[in-house]
Amino acid sequence: MKNHYFNFKTLAFVFSVLSLAVSCSDDDSSDLIEEGNQEESRWITIAAAKMGDNPGDGNGGTLIYSVSSEDAKDPDKVIAPFDNGFIVPSNRTARLQSSEDGNTIFNISYAGDTGGNYTKYTVNGGQNFEKTGSEVNISPYVGTAPRWIKLFDGDQTGAAVYVSTEHEFDENEKYTRTNATIGVLTLDLVNSSIKKFEEHDVALSAEEEANGYYISRIDMPVLNAAGNKLYIGARLSKVDPATAESERDYEILGSKTIVLDYPSLLNPTVISSTVGYGNTNGYRSINAFLAEDGSVYQANQSDPNGSHILKINANNEYDNSYVFNLDDALGVEDSYILAWRYVDNGKAVIAYRHAGSAEGVAGAQGFFALADLKTRTAQRIDAIPYNQDFYLFQYQGFAVDGSEVYVTEAPVGQNGNIYVIDTETGEVTKGAQLENTQGSHFIGTF
Repeated sequence: MKNHYFNFKTLAFVFSVLSLAVSCSDDDSSDLIEEGNQEESRWITIAAAKMGDNPGDGNGGTLIYSVSSEDAKDPDKVIAPFDNGFIVPSNRTARLQSSEDGNTIFNISYAGDTGGNYTKYTVNGGQNFEKTGSEVNISPYVGTAPRWIKLFDGDQTGAAVYVSTEHEFDENEKYTRTNATIGVLTLDLVNSSIKKFEEHDVALSAEEEANGYYISRIDMPVLNAAGNKLYIGARLSKVDPATAESERDYEILGSKTIVLDYPSLLNPTVISSTVGYGNTNGYRSINAFLAEDGSVYQANQSDPNGSHILKINANNEYDNSYVFNLDDALGVEDSYILAWRYVDNGKAVIAYRHAGSAEGVAGAQGFFALADLKTRTAQRIDAIPYNQDFYLFQYQGFAVDGSEVYVTEAPVGQNGNIYVIDTETGEVTKGAQLENTQGSHFIGTF
């Protein structure tokens, strides 16, 4: 008891000093807090996708529940979003984003009667998410199932995109090309309003189009360092030019990205990689990040040589001297980056599968890796347990707090835990317990 008494007196003294400093100078107060190395907690919001018709489909809706970062790290805490979480408006799995400090959740409903509705919520802890601002319906511009993402501009702007395609024929009804029309909308996240919308026809090279290639899906916009270009990831598809019928087994072209002027959203061009092949649109998680070196790092998927992390330089072109192949880094084959999160200082956490992944109840087994983009190395995070039903294809969110990344681990329909990865030290902390329900899964933290 004597030691406890001394600690309380010491803390009281520290707080008295801090109080005095606050009364004298705000700057002095900040210095003292930094010197005292006191850490502020932040909200960690856990997202859970409920089963619809089949295990792991996530089509039964999305529930969220927030806890402090301290509670998220506590293995004695139990989090049960499926029992008492907040139901996010969305017919299927919601497309969620969070503010950098974790205090706000942004959502655009996906499909159904409310599809395309934008809402934002203040995070108050537990199931308490308070709607703030007005709703905005962007479906007249980008449809009821828009692909959207929050740009890294201080929580100011979101960007939603779509593409529609039409095969074109000459006067002899011979196939000539497939036209891809893209729509791009920017959304004011602060004032809940539409900022800009533009449509463009986007072409590939004449040779690529004559061979039946076209842009069939776009997603995951990101701003460049100068803030004057918007990069949009793209997926290519192909038809047989002789019949205009879709092909499945065809040569995969170099990865491509659409580049637009920003904020005007004008003057689309297409850039191509000679390092990576396959798609750059990702799926439900941010697929490209602006790093502190001024470059944008982008994952690709369906690369016949395994997923790569690609680099786009400040000149708005791919840096084909930068080669980071996940197969080589991990010593696996046919790696596929399902989702990833750049943190800082070249460090990133990657969710992936590969040719050795077991087939689970909802799809191929997933894993997490810690990567270093500077050294172009990666290592599987073995401190996280894996199960053949650990399904990461729909994974969306990685909450970042300093150098720490919070991830969820729970096989489909089974309980699991939060894990906290320190990307600088590689240390992994087993956190709060996650209570699951039949056929459902967790899709990340925000």
